[in-house]
Amino acid sequence: MRFPRWGWVALASFVLSFTLAAGQVPAAESPKQPLPIIHVDNGPNSAKAQNHHYVVLVSLDGFGWDWAKRDGAKNLLALGKQGVSAPDGMLPSYPSLTFPNHITIVTGLYPEHHGVVANNFYDPDRKASFALFDRKAVTDGTWYGGTPLWSLAESQGMRAACLFWPGSEAKIAGYQPTYYLRFDNNLDQNARIDQVLAWLKLPEADRPHFITMYFATPDREGHKFGPDAPETKAAVLKMDGMVGKLKAGLDATGLPIDLVVVSDHGMAKVEDGWVTLDKFADLNGFEAAGTLLYTDTEGKRARLYNQLKKASPDFIAYRRKDVPPELNYNQNPREGDPVLVATGPYAIRVRTPPAGKPDEPPIPGIHGFDPVKVPQMKAIFFAAGPDIVEGGTVAPFENVNLYPWLAHLLSLTPPKTDGSLNVLAKTLRDNGNDPGN
Repeated sequence: MRFPRWGWVALASFVLSFTLAAGQVPAAESPKQPLPIIHVDNGPNSAKAQNHHYVVLVSLDGFGWDWAKRDGAKNLLALGKQGVSAPDGMLPSYPSLTFPNHITIVTGLYPEHHGVVANNFYDPDRKASFALFDRKAVTDGTWYGGTPLWSLAESQGMRAACLFWPGSEAKIAGYQPTYYLRFDNNLDQNARIDQVLAWLKLPEADRPHFITMYFATPDREGHKFGPDAPETKAAVLKMDGMVGKLKAGLDATGLPIDLVVVSDHGMAKVEDGWVTLDKFADLNGFEAAGTLLYTDTEGKRARLYNQLKKASPDFIAYRRKDVPPELNYNQNPREGDPVLVATGPYAIRVRTPPAGKPDEPPIPGIHGFDPVKVPQMKAIFFAAGPDIVEGGTVAPFENVNLYPWLAHLLSLTPPKTDGSLNVLAKTLRDNGNDPGN
């Protein structure tokens, strides 16, 4: 076996940092330097699609489920009162990492079903690796399963636009969004909002009805400073201001727009120092992507499992087939074998740094854990618009259920997924019944 050594990468995920490319088609109606929008000619909106409502889906990466109330995020709280919210949080899929959960939200599939099982992983069948920093991989649609909402919309005659979202630069299920950008985390946040509003001013035939926005804040600050740090709280309020500006701009269009604001996961303060696997077991013959472990023989897998199964109270080792079914993480070879599940917010790494290399402590804020065992992993859910009831609340629900709900808001016919419209039907003014469009 030969594949890249990620070495001592922690369980926590890190923020994408791709560079914006030049030479792409500029966006129309931008009052400043046009953004390098990529335009895919999927044709005009169908006459039917032009009569449907609009959905703007916003992700605030790493925004903890209780941070809006904790920090007085007035715009998000107001959005919840105007529409619906999950005051006790939304449950991310395991592992609670950035790429897997963003793909889950837009496909309605658990990570092991859509295939993006971690931010970094190895596929034994392809004999190739996927990494969130690898542009060739993340833009290759063959890595992704399911039908993203933008592909669903495009396939049914409705135009879509993605102002960043993991996976949105790839052709998946036969389509790319009509408008999208290469990821650039340095792109001004106000310019992002301006671009979304510019899209909504396009002629009806060209105007996207489904739009995604992604912000890496407050994930960056949560990682760097910890979830309770003043810098993280300031980032929360900054993003709340962005939500307020976006909401005001959407209202000013006069269009029937449902605004949905979510996060992919929360953030926990790291406990103790590194939990290093090579202190407990012989890892000879194994390679790792993060904490996912790969080898080429059953004998090696069994040996390592036996060495790790009682090694530490900070994690539980499973053979992949024996991972508890509620984690939905026991069927895909990309998950490795054995599989380690942390029992708390512990920073797990595979190997001690080589001699002569600095051994830095874990970053203060981490995620990736089972949201049932580590409730700090829970995400946010706020939504309001003409199709959503006013002042409603929902108990914690799995994020796979967003997909059929969002498809319903857009009057699209979704494929069968791991989610169910019934879970969120009471948040809809039509109770999830066919609107007849």
